[in-house]
Amino acid sequence: MTDIGANLAAVKARIAAAARRSGRDPASVRLVAVSKRVEAERIVTAVAAGQRLFGENYLQEAQAKISRVNELLAGPEAGPEASLDPTGKAEVSWHFIGHLQSNKAKAAATTDFTMVETIDRLKLARALDRHAAAAGRLLPVLVQVNVGGEAQKAGVMPEQAPELLRSLAELPALRVMGLMTMPPMAAHPEESRPHFARLRQLAEEFARQGLLGAHGSPLLSMGMSADFEVAVEEGANLVRVGTAIFGPRQ
Repeated sequence: MTDIGANLAAVKARIAAAARRSGRDPASVRLVAVSKRVEAERIVTAVAAGQRLFGENYLQEAQAKISRVNELLAGPEAGPEASLDPTGKAEVSWHFIGHLQSNKAKAAATTDFTMVETIDRLKLARALDRHAAAAGRLLPVLVQVNVGGEAQKAGVMPEQAPELLRSLAELPALRVMGLMTMPPMAAHPEESRPHFARLRQLAEEFARQGLLGAHGSPLLSMGMSADFEVAVEEGANLVRVGTAIFGPRQ
């Protein structure tokens, strides 16, 4: 059986080591535990082991799961480690990290997501802005950049990202916090390094142009189970790790 607590500790230790290798404070890197197709009970185990930020890829699954996790964390079986905030909700946060269709924007904007990481087109952003405004909330987002230029993969192309960022700045209910990427599949983590470096360089360039950084230092969401250490060495401050924590999915 997968030891979620031990896996979490190992992943966090590897993140810390990678941060130190690049001269960074390990506390500057946040772990997004990717919980798609992971049962609510196993997520609660991760919460009890100290994890507080989770990422979901599928809206329908996430909506039911978030409700169930909150139920479990509010019950006695959660244990003292899974503390609650003053409203009675579990002190956990959720990022939406999957491809999002515009017709699902209302659900994404009104579910308990504290960030949507996969904005890659203006139509989607406008829909999220409209529904977030109607719900009376400000929604933090990341712009997904297709650094590998893969035709089959989501994400705005690097040369088109400045125009998208300028348009997003005009949407009052969205807060652009940084960039996200998924590099091409690679047989070795080092093959992903140029793509991670490219996203960092883009963020620096966009910040110089005044297109990023209005709401704090830009976030860089990059790196998954197979390559997150390389991503941290190249500047990631959000890493999305699932299999290394929860084991292979069914």
